[in-house]
Amino acid sequence: MRSFITIICLSACSAMANQVDTDKITDIEDSTTYTQMIRGGVGLIQTPTARMREEGSFTANYNDIDQYRFWTASIQLFPWMESTVRYTDVRTQLYSPFESFSGNQTLKDKGIDVKFRLIKENFYLPDVSVGFMDIGGTGFFSSEFVNFSKAVGPIDFHLGFGTGYLGAGGNITNPLCELKDSFCERPGGFSGRGGKIDFNEFFKGPSSVFGGIEYRTPIDGLTLKLEYDGNDYVNDRAGVLEQDSKWNYGAVYRYKNWDFNLSYQRGNTIGFGVSYNLNLHTVEQVKLKTPPRPIVNSTPVESMESVDRSRMYNDLINDGGFLINSAHEEDKQVIYYGRQLAFKDKDESIERIGRILASELPDSVESYRIIEGSSNIPLLETEIDANEFKIAAAYKALDTDIKNSYERKDPSADIFEHFDPNKTSGFSLGAEAFWIQTFGSPEDFYLYQGGAFVNATYTFNPNFSVRSGIKVTVVENFDKFRFLVDREESALPRVRTQVREYVTRSNVTMENTYLHWFDKVGTNTYAQAYAGYLESMFGGIGGEVMYRPVDSNIYFGLDVNYVQQRDFDSETDFFDYKALTGHASIYWEPEFLPNMQLSISAGQFLAKDKGVNIDFAKRFDSGIIVGAYAAFTNVSAEEYGEGSFTKGFYISIPFDLFTFTPAKGRGRIPWVPIGRDGGQMLQRPVKLRSLTEVRSPFYD
Repeated sequence: MRSFITIICLSACSAMANQVDTDKITDIEDSTTYTQMIRGGVGLIQTPTARMREEGSFTANYNDIDQYRFWTASIQLFPWMESTVRYTDVRTQLYSPFESFSGNQTLKDKGIDVKFRLIKENFYLPDVSVGFMDIGGTGFFSSEFVNFSKAVGPIDFHLGFGTGYLGAGGNITNPLCELKDSFCERPGGFSGRGGKIDFNEFFKGPSSVFGGIEYRTPIDGLTLKLEYDGNDYVNDRAGVLEQDSKWNYGAVYRYKNWDFNLSYQRGNTIGFGVSYNLNLHTVEQVKLKTPPRPIVNSTPVESMESVDRSRMYNDLINDGGFLINSAHEEDKQVIYYGRQLAFKDKDESIERIGRILASELPDSVESYRIIEGSSNIPLLETEIDANEFKIAAAYKALDTDIKNSYERKDPSADIFEHFDPNKTSGFSLGAEAFWIQTFGSPEDFYLYQGGAFVNATYTFNPNFSVRSGIKVTVVENFDKFRFLVDREESALPRVRTQVREYVTRSNVTMENTYLHWFDKVGTNTYAQAYAGYLESMFGGIGGEVMYRPVDSNIYFGLDVNYVQQRDFDSETDFFDYKALTGHASIYWEPEFLPNMQLSISAGQFLAKDKGVNIDFAKRFDSGIIVGAYAAFTNVSAEEYGEGSFTKGFYISIPFDLFTFTPAKGRGRIPWVPIGRDGGQMLQRPVKLRSLTEVRSPFYD
């Protein structure tokens, strides 16, 4: 997990790569042709190479080599950084010796790899990368390596130096051992309760050189591989593996987005696998949508009295995705309040709305003011200069840009004065799908729960409402849990580890029911308060304040909550456990890491441990967001339990990728290696970060 945190420490890698780029760089190889090694990540067969795929590349892999099966996912987060997550099935070992605990399930292990490019290949220099394998966990394949790769025509040459698993054969003396004796021996085991990065192991112990060549044959899609392996496999987790040869041979055939590989390893073992490739920047769905309205030959009406408002409002929702709930019109300006329902790109949204207004409203109107809000609270004003917009939209001048014709800003005072929505109270219903999953449990490798949240809201006025959510389970296999309560003693209150009881108690449960208040309380400042059953495990009262300027790359929030643990045997009762929890948060999109958001929240967690939660989120052009988080508190690894600290990954996918018409909204798929009680945050039912997202969108 901390591999993502290492991005900050090694961000100099990016700068170094940029310095090396010169006019003499030649695009010798197409990075999309680089294939995966069996444990995931760009490589030969058993060993990695220095190569990187293009940014946004995502590869899901399955590989089978007799004693092992590997499920891996590799992603190119930046041009200079590759990260891989992996699950290993050790067929020769059982998960545990206790049949009542894990049955006949074979041993499973999870691992994380990360690789950084130090130098990008040019005419003279090779690609140079440094990498770390299995850096957080039990260290089955823990390794460190430095790689060099250089292409000559269709042949790619690779040479590497590795320690740990990659260097177990010890075919050379570790050169770092000459500098300091501590590099001569590699510490055994893993620190804490697993899940931590063992920095004291890096580049220590026996070392080996490894490498090989790849030949991209004239047959389209076929690559042949020859590899020299630096491992001897005598201390393997699957047991001693017989090695009759140091040379491995392989072939990969690519058909469209699929790679099929076959290999002959150790002189006695056949391996095979399949990979699926896509790019998170370019993945898209075919859309059935009308193009933005042309205004070249449009003839606006002469006065506001002549405007066909019914037609214009219908066009705004059908062609512009903008649903109006209030309007204020004058001779020289119009103000339209509403919500964008379809177009997630803010510039496309405004251009479509502006073109409709320019073709329907008289030329006397000098300003179109579009107000977007949430819960009937105006949040964002986009003021369009009508004349400048028409010149740009009609292509009357070469040096004009539609984006220069409008300004996004904090709603001014008169916006609130003129806001008079037709409906400020009433009842509404909604539904959304959910999916809960866990990998690597003793009872079964993959446990899941899926269904729908049915949400109901009654709004009393623009500020105050009551909300409720019911969780309906449609499919699940959590009945495979053999133990309802983890038997391991815990130094912390059980704020999350009784999740089994909450998940399995019923197919229909009350997720939340609470009162909610929300309003703007100052310039760029918003506040909310809530009370009731706030999530499946806790209820209570809380509040939040957020300072969020329009289109700022940094904003701040503070939340405070007093909560009590809900009884898992009852929808309405509580246990005795109570806690004060809350965090001061900063949300930052650094300019040197484009399309990435860093969120840091410091405070007290549900188990009353104190510390900080750090979240990294990377957004791709398709709208897909890949993120990782970790919580570091004053609880020791021994007190925390297995995993040593809270961490997890997630992918957030916009619904727009699944629909044939433009759509907003998104779904989140989490992956939590193991959940314990330390570093756990309250899952507040509504967050100002989401309510005010339109002001500086990252997720929308």
